[in-house]
Amino acid sequence: MPTEVRKKARDLMSGFCKVCPVCDGRACKGQVPGMGGTGTGSSFFANMESLAKVKLNMRTIHHNVNPDTSVEIFGQKLSVPVMVGPMTGSTYNMGGKVSENDFAKYVVEGSLKAKSFAMTGDGADPTMYESGLEAIKEFGGGIPIIKPRSNEEILKKIKQAEVAGAVAVGVDIDGAGLITMALKGQPVGPKTKEELKELVQSTDLPFILKGIMTVEEAEMAVEIGAKAIVVSNHGGRVLDFCPGAADVLPAIAEKVKGKVTIFADGGVRTGMDVLKMLALGADCVLIGRPFVTQAFGGGAEGVENHYIAIRNQLFQAMILTGCGSTREINGAVVYK
Repeated sequence: MPTEVRKKARDLMSGFCKVCPVCDGRACKGQVPGMGGTGTGSSFFANMESLAKVKLNMRTIHHNVNPDTSVEIFGQKLSVPVMVGPMTGSTYNMGGKVSENDFAKYVVEGSLKAKSFAMTGDGADPTMYESGLEAIKEFGGGIPIIKPRSNEEILKKIKQAEVAGAVAVGVDIDGAGLITMALKGQPVGPKTKEELKELVQSTDLPFILKGIMTVEEAEMAVEIGAKAIVVSNHGGRVLDFCPGAADVLPAIAEKVKGKVTIFADGGVRTGMDVLKMLALGADCVLIGRPFVTQAFGGGAEGVENHYIAIRNQLFQAMILTGCGSTREINGAVVYK
């Protein structure tokens, strides 16, 4: 990451994010609102630790000199199996020196320039969801993710997403207990299968359920017709003492791979981490906090450049593990 981007981001987020050399949640544990993990920070740490313990098999006797890092998601070809994860709250999580509108524009525009998509978020202030929709409409693509509000409210927001030209839409059911939503008088909570089925059937857009951490709920997502799931503990921001996403991903993929598109997030920092998540069963990976730093420090160009850096790291890692395309990345890459 360029020094000037890091310095500008640190200055703009002073008091909210230290923009640490290693973004591992140690310096910001318990800071919610803010950029940290909830409580002891254990769930944030677990995301990092679960990926760190995955080791890769180096394989260099092969013909794959120019690996294909692209992937197809929802009928769209992405240059790299990475999207910006849904994030809002510039005002109370990131310091507010970059507006909600500008933050959404940076991640949406930068993602599209990199030939990928940003997921945009939802929050206690209605302008947070609307900022994402405006950016999606302006730049021509993105995926809004809605908090688990009442179904009546979610259905309204799905219709707004359709009008804005969203590629897909979803609900981050892992936001069911978010403190920040409660503090702002915006009720959120868990959903029944019946409620979720109503949401899935309300739209022709691919529907994503974000916040799946068990095989049972992954199978429920398939049953109700969801097109994708995100294996995620919400960046460690909602429930202390969760396992890391990479810990639970293999068992989930074993049951539902091929039946539903599998996204995964949590602690992904490098192209090697992307390779690991794909080898464990993901189809595509979401990255959150590092893109915040890039957006604050470098705007849309910073976001685009980070995609390029991740893509270059993945490309090199694929050469060194013998993978000619993202479709060839599987469990054989992982050292057991």
